[in-house]
Amino acid sequence: MSPSRTRRTVVTGIGAIAPNGAGTEVFWKSTLEGLSVLDRVTREGCEHLPLRVAGEVRAFDPGSLIEERYLVQTDRFSHFAMAAADLALDDARLGRADYEDSPFAVGVVTAAGSGGGEFGQRELQRLWGQGSRYVGPYQSIAWFYAASTGQISIRAGFKGPCGVVASDEAGGLDAFAHAARAVRNGADAVVVGSAEAPLAPYSVVCQLGYQDLSTCEDPARAYRPFTPDACGFVPAEGGAMLVVEEETAARRRGVRPRALVAGHAATFTGPSRWEQSREGLAHAIRGALAEAHCAPEEIDVVFADALGVPAADRAEALAIADALGAHGRRVPVTAPKTGIGRAYCGGPVLDTAAAVLAMEHGLLPPTPNVFDVCHDLNVVTGKARPAQLRTALVLSRGLMGSNAALVLRGATDTPE
Repeated sequence: MSPSRTRRTVVTGIGAIAPNGAGTEVFWKSTLEGLSVLDRVTREGCEHLPLRVAGEVRAFDPGSLIEERYLVQTDRFSHFAMAAADLALDDARLGRADYEDSPFAVGVVTAAGSGGGEFGQRELQRLWGQGSRYVGPYQSIAWFYAASTGQISIRAGFKGPCGVVASDEAGGLDAFAHAARAVRNGADAVVVGSAEAPLAPYSVVCQLGYQDLSTCEDPARAYRPFTPDACGFVPAEGGAMLVVEEETAARRRGVRPRALVAGHAATFTGPSRWEQSREGLAHAIRGALAEAHCAPEEIDVVFADALGVPAADRAEALAIADALGAHGRRVPVTAPKTGIGRAYCGGPVLDTAAAVLAMEHGLLPPTPNVFDVCHDLNVVTGKARPAQLRTALVLSRGLMGSNAALVLRGATDTPE
């Protein structure tokens, strides 16, 4: 996306459904406390599988949040997305009265890496075990990557530009580029983000092919990036949705911007080529900084990708140093996801939500379960640190080779 000085994209609402909290306030409190909720996998049908530890969303009752007619049409990943979208819209105070005369001014963009595995598995089991007459009519749409975008727009009556980024983890950040482009092209608001549900048995079996997946049985040691004990990543479900708006439109509604989506860039370096990801990630960081008109020394915090694979961790540490120079060794680096797991496309969106909240509160959240850092990084460990935060850099890499960087500016840098 290219910079625009006339139509700026600002964050006005946040909704999070994460393993450490169903609701943005609970999510942020748990993140700030460095709470680790990684635990043994309890999902039915997964007991015998080699994946022992994950980040499950347990305090979540979709039936109390989503109408029955939508509930039966959709998979768990869309339940998370719809609930998070409702929270974000409420947070932004964006209701039907604000857009009923201009529904084409509001769009939806989500990212998805796996789609509706739980719904698809259930219906295919009915097909194999009982026959085609027992397969529900929504099998054709509920598993689909775009299901969350479609259901959010249908429920709310949004008729503006809609899309889905079908990608690996970095797609969560790429969705913000698509949303910002829609705003530049005339949309007043976009609901953007991602939520994933990769812990159904079929989905877990598919992930067992990832050589970077951690099969450690100790929740406190299963996901420890940037340490000598790094042994892979732990998957998670959940995610976040944010409301982004054209700045003038938001202020016209009487809503104060919470952060500015200032710059984004993406590159591709190939599946599991972690050494090459150093150059690719550094190039993405430089591109995001250039678009944001941001000097390296202006970055106040980095929300790291933090894969937990020694070669990948080393490549990320070097990429930060390559792109930010000497400042890259001093700037605080955090990875709150080590306490909840990597929610694939939903992971960097949760990081983006945490970055906005960190800038608002002037607090750097810690990196749970990480203490003995073995890379030349200033990793925030132990407990939260107070800090003056005006600019945040969020990083993400995907197992299939995508790299992305997103620069956010705090509300103080979005003048009246």
